[in-house]
Amino acid sequence: MSFQMAPSILSADFAHLARDIAAAEAGGADLIHVDVMDGHFVPNITIGPPVVKALKRVATRPLDVHLMVQDPDAYLNAFAAAGADMLSVHVEVLPHLHRTLEAIRALGVKAGVVLNPSTPVSMLEEVASEVDHVLLMSVNPGFGGQKFIPSTLDKIRRTRALLDRLGSRAPIEVDGGIDASNIAAVVSAGAQIIVAGQSVFGGGHPAAAIAALRAAAR
Repeated sequence: MSFQMAPSILSADFAHLARDIAAAEAGGADLIHVDVMDGHFVPNITIGPPVVKALKRVATRPLDVHLMVQDPDAYLNAFAAAGADMLSVHVEVLPHLHRTLEAIRALGVKAGVVLNPSTPVSMLEEVASEVDHVLLMSVNPGFGGQKFIPSTLDKIRRTRALLDRLGSRAPIEVDGGIDASNIAAVVSAGAQIIVAGQSVFGGGHPAAAIAALRAAAR
């Protein structure tokens, strides 16, 4: 199965983001994954719209922005204006998820729903027709470098089955703990977008790391 690579800049060198993004793109990155954390929904704080706007000036691949925030509705316009091509929001914090997805699409941005490891796949039932992609967390969000949760593999398969049953062709994105030891299993289970941070940027050679991940997936 073909898949897209979305290196997560959470593990990049924040003092040299332009350099690291260029290296990842040279290595075949299809998307640039941007983790936005607010210190409330997850126990960490990262970046906001001004940084995304700066990334947009240097990145040649679409910006895949993952909003790990308590009130994503308050930031949709700002991140869309900053240059996000994809916005993913967590079902766990949105009582009016359908409305939020419509709002994202109205901004001309692809809309994604994120499920934490303990969130059931059934939460997608009523919004499958409004979703451009589904992001499954394979670690508990908040920090990079965590270990992959093995039960995610079955969750990928169940998510694909649910989406297919409801007539949705939305790709499944998987984020957390993916490296050469498990990427083949993740892709085989049905993941079409692979987010990888530490395994891409941790060794200091993003282009070579992406090539190694693609080889491992085969």
